[in-house]
Amino acid sequence: MTKLAREVPAGGPLLTFDSGVLGAHFPLEPFTFRHDLAENAVLQLEALAALATQLPRDRIEFNSGRLQPNQRPDETPGVDLEPEEIVRRIETAGAWLVLKNVETIPAYRALIDRVLAEAAEAAGIEPGAMAEPMGFIFVSSANSVTPFHIDYEENFFVHLHGQKFMHVFDNRDRSIIDEEGLETYPGKHRNHAYRDDFEAKGRVFTFGPGDGLFLPYTWPHWVRTGGDWSISMAITWKSPSDRRRNKLYFANAVLRKMGWSQSAPGRRPGLDTAKAAAYDLARLPLEPLRRSEAMRRRLRALLFGSKANYFYGKPGDGSSGKKTDGA
Repeated sequence: MTKLAREVPAGGPLLTFDSGVLGAHFPLEPFTFRHDLAENAVLQLEALAALATQLPRDRIEFNSGRLQPNQRPDETPGVDLEPEEIVRRIETAGAWLVLKNVETIPAYRALIDRVLAEAAEAAGIEPGAMAEPMGFIFVSSANSVTPFHIDYEENFFVHLHGQKFMHVFDNRDRSIIDEEGLETYPGKHRNHAYRDDFEAKGRVFTFGPGDGLFLPYTWPHWVRTGGDWSISMAITWKSPSDRRRNKLYFANAVLRKMGWSQSAPGRRPGLDTAKAAAYDLARLPLEPLRRSEAMRRRLRALLFGSKANYFYGKPGDGSSGKKTDGA
């Protein structure tokens, strides 16, 4: 299964954009591009199996790949394998796995920084405008499905092995996901209700090795793989407006859970400012504590209930869950 690995030449571009397409669509609409990452050494199965042993347990999620776009989170079947085994046996494991926050590992952070620097230069924006760079690597068996969901980052999605299909929908269409559906907090599962009639409103992107897609902030999508195992990577960041909106979605979700109806971001600017400030103030004392995996787990349970740690479920019991970051 292992492909011949090579390092991308230091001076060679990793991403190739059509300047006209980039100028017309970035950052509000999806568009495709090409990349030179499919044979990069740190993105091969052997390297990813090793990576699975280096990440904290709450940075790895996995379950069966035999799902549906409208999968109920509490009915998601698990996989009775350890993460490293899943990667090594992905051809036969029938599994879906994501390695999250790989930017915490130096080799992956260097790759992410280089990709975003190239993208910023091509788009004519300051690299600092792409805050909170993160990486998520997806390893999936053949014929796997990532259910319908949204992500709270902007994403240069790069496909590396096999074939993958992404069904993408316009985030401005509230008949697909309404304002309340956009709100989020730890413990609120990202899978969304999906109906077959949504497909008439969507667009299907097909990926082989070397294909990429810019996926804008909170554009709904679901993903399926072809007849071979696959590897993909989401290289993500947040703009200043994304970060502010995330604070408001979090605040609205928490306040709505307490029984108070909420206005969509932008409708009451003064109240939005107060919510964002309250978010920053509440998070300040928690931030140092979140550096420890054990403390992150305790904080999630304390603040949002035990379901916020669903990905710690016993493998095979269906409770390992799936917080779908990226694709």
